[in-house]
Amino acid sequence: MDAFGDLFRGMRAQGSLFAGTTLSPPWSLHFVDGAPLTLCTVLGGAGWIVPEGHPPERLRAGETVIVRGPAPFTFVDEVGTSAEPVACGEHCTTPEQGGTRHRRGWNDDSCGDPGAGATTLIVGAYPVRGEISRRLLDALPVVLRVAPGGGSDAVLDHLAAEVAVDTPGQQVVLDRLLDWLLVCSVREYFDRPGGEPPAWYAAQRDPVVGGALHLLHAEPAAPWTVSALADRAGVSRSTLAKRFADLVGEPPLTYLTRWRMALAADLLVEREATTVAEVARTVGYSDAFAFSAAFKRTRGVSPSEFRRSDPLPGVGGDRRAVAPSAGRSLRSGR
Repeated sequence: MDAFGDLFRGMRAQGSLFAGTTLSPPWSLHFVDGAPLTLCTVLGGAGWIVPEGHPPERLRAGETVIVRGPAPFTFVDEVGTSAEPVACGEHCTTPEQGGTRHRRGWNDDSCGDPGAGATTLIVGAYPVRGEISRRLLDALPVVLRVAPGGGSDAVLDHLAAEVAVDTPGQQVVLDRLLDWLLVCSVREYFDRPGGEPPAWYAAQRDPVVGGALHLLHAEPAAPWTVSALADRAGVSRSTLAKRFADLVGEPPLTYLTRWRMALAADLLVEREATTVAEVARTVGYSDAFAFSAAFKRTRGVSPSEFRRSDPLPGVGGDRRAVAPSAGRSLRSGR
């Protein structure tokens, strides 16, 4: 796994619900479930994403945005729309429906002709599990926009084809398509012309530092020294040390320690039966006391205290968040 791919290791869709949502203006959908990440993709038409406390963002056909939570946001036909906001979480109820509806199909005969100006929307909410995935949140803006014409277009084509039929294994396919769309969207955002990706992301393209980062992520428990890492990268110790610090913003072993502590933090809360000594060995420390000291120096609390600590604010709840993600189907018509 590389430095970018590792950030998604704890983010998986499970039991997602997808559908084509046909919205005829005026409409206003208020997303209130506080998901750390929410994907919104418009397959046709247009609308406005209005994050709480941030300027509105226009969303056109073929565009995808990722909204970073947990603050709520609204999707509307026009800023200042006259539509009454419909609260949406795992379920969305409108007065016209008189109840809650989840749909799998794109074209329900009961909807009639959506008419001119209709918008087709797909929404998928993502939980964020653990400290590793939380590093991804730290690298993202409140609203991340991806224009059509990139790698995510292929995902949308597959998604549209899959939800149009009812076949065995469909749920697994839909879940993995959401994972694919998330990774492609973030990668395209980081790679966009004039973009400002995190230093470690840009450094992955360097032939020397990129190789070193790959080694640290592939073998975090190895007894790394700067010399050993330089030997594997095929350069001198001084060359690696300077180049790594220049491109990543910190020395190689400082980066390794922070990465090991992120891995350890997730192991501590995901595997409660695992002892601190076992976690220490997993992330490259033969001495549990040395590991505990490094963990406290980095995290401010001991491993045992961290395991017992309160939920982290602003990350979608408990560090051990296991609630499945859910793509949501929402329909409103006038």
